[in-house]
Amino acid sequence: MTKKEKFSLEYSLKGSAPMIWRYIGTEYGLSTWFADGIEIDGKKYTFHWGKEETRTAILVAKRNGVYVRLRWTDDEQDTFFELRVSFNEMTREHTLVITDFAEKNEEKDQKDLWNSQIESLKKLSGM
Repeated sequence: MTKKEKFSLEYSLKGSAPMIWRYIGTEYGLSTWFADGIEIDGKKYTFHWGKEETRTAILVAKRNGVYVRLRWTDDEQDTFFELRVSFNEMTREHTLVITDFAEKNEEKDQKDLWNSQIESLKKLSGM
């Protein structure tokens, strides 16, 4: 297996930090744009897509209102994905910063997937 490389993406969102947090830090919020369904049991997050696809992640770190960091249980130990709310002082806008890992030959596909998911988030939330 090829070592995965870390990358980050930033998305300007219209909305307050608490509003953005509801969509990235809660079971209900994540199930509106990230997956079709989510079950959270302590630090175990089980994501469902369609009728067949299920993937489990473990909560690595979380600071309410700021970020959530998860690691897929079937992935390398030193990788994670993180959803973080930040505020850009220059533009006076809130930004969603996504940090993830992908193999070099899969990075474009992974970024395209995030772009698609964030477009869904924006449409569903009005952000």
